[in-house]
Amino acid sequence: MRSAPLVLIFLAIALLIDLYAYRLIFRYRKHKKPPKISKQVFWILNLLAYTGVFGLNIYGYDLANPAARNFIIGGFGLLFFSKLAALPFLFLDDLLAFFHWCLQKTGILTHEVKPIDAAAKQGLTRSEFISRAAIITAALPFLSLGYGMIKGAYNYQLRKVKLRFPNLPAAFHGTTIVQLSDIHVGSFASYSAVQRGIDLVNAQQPDYIFFTGDLVNNRTEEVNAWMGHLSQLKAKKGIFSILGNHDYGDYTKWPNESDKANNMQHMFETHKSLGWRLLLNENVLLEKDGAQIAVIGVENWGKKGRFAQYGKLQQAVLGTETAPFKILLSHDPSHFEAEVNQRQPDIDLTLSGHTHGMQFGVEIPGYIKWSPSSWVYPYWAGLYKFGKQFLYVNRGFGFIGYPGRVGILPEVTLITLEQGEMEEIGEKVS
Repeated sequence: MRSAPLVLIFLAIALLIDLYAYRLIFRYRKHKKPPKISKQVFWILNLLAYTGVFGLNIYGYDLANPAARNFIIGGFGLLFFSKLAALPFLFLDDLLAFFHWCLQKTGILTHEVKPIDAAAKQGLTRSEFISRAAIITAALPFLSLGYGMIKGAYNYQLRKVKLRFPNLPAAFHGTTIVQLSDIHVGSFASYSAVQRGIDLVNAQQPDYIFFTGDLVNNRTEEVNAWMGHLSQLKAKKGIFSILGNHDYGDYTKWPNESDKANNMQHMFETHKSLGWRLLLNENVLLEKDGAQIAVIGVENWGKKGRFAQYGKLQQAVLGTETAPFKILLSHDPSHFEAEVNQRQPDIDLTLSGHTHGMQFGVEIPGYIKWSPSSWVYPYWAGLYKFGKQFLYVNRGFGFIGYPGRVGILPEVTLITLEQGEMEEIGEKVS
């Protein structure tokens, strides 16, 4: 059993929210009792959701069937956040009722409060009006999160970015790179949907593919069922990869250290079997027509929260001193903020992932780009420029936790490098 006490505490809190929400849903018609079946459906759905989450905790999140796990977590999330959205309305109604009661007890108010004007036309009381507004509000997260699970999870977006650098060797002008990040194969439940993403990558016919970490959720064995799909990824001149925080097996309770070490070895062998050149705090020099550029890969290094800091940047850059142009693959964008920006000015382009854009937000190109992820990571999605350095944060190919995406969709990034005066030439989505 994994953290059963914490799960029980969480479910107890969720049950209290249910009891509060139950009052809201079934009291907006005070003089009409709701059908008995509606009460039964309310509690049956919630009981199934609680049973599923607790059972998942006992069985093991990383061992459960992906489709079943996504259904359980998604279903619980739909119910939980819908009820949570309604609670402020119920609290407001109770607060108004409390003040009304206080005014009556003190003698300041000697008559009943009339229905508010907005509701009076329909003959609704204040409580009924607020309750209806709450139910409508609760439907919004239910519908949006549900749509994100059905359509958003595999709705791959191709983002095209052109970058110019004065120090890029002429031989590499026009070089194309596809960046993939945060595949999280352990979350996938649809082979055909993932195949669409693989086909989208290959359709770009890139010179290189750079994968910036988090191949799995918790255990390397998750990738076994997906080797046939991942092995289809093709790049004209090679695929290079690094590890993300989920790739080390740190989020699984292993019987012993030997099992964890075997899991790590399996990860190394997996990258090799796929034909990916895994960079572990090291670099490779890419050559073309006598010119060179350096690709540097560091292990996971996170500044935020409790993420591990396995990366050794100073070790990784050894031997790149004479390379005129350098690309860094670093999973966590907080690494750029802490160790790359200003401290390593000769790194021209850093490619990261990790944040997923929290799989939720609003993006309207040219107008708004927001996600709760921005509360934690100042650089959480897309392209950022710092003097002579660029940072690109990929929104991720897969998902974890919530089995879907709302607003922040899964991404395949096509980066074209050009020689010239430093600038970014748009970021197009298709």
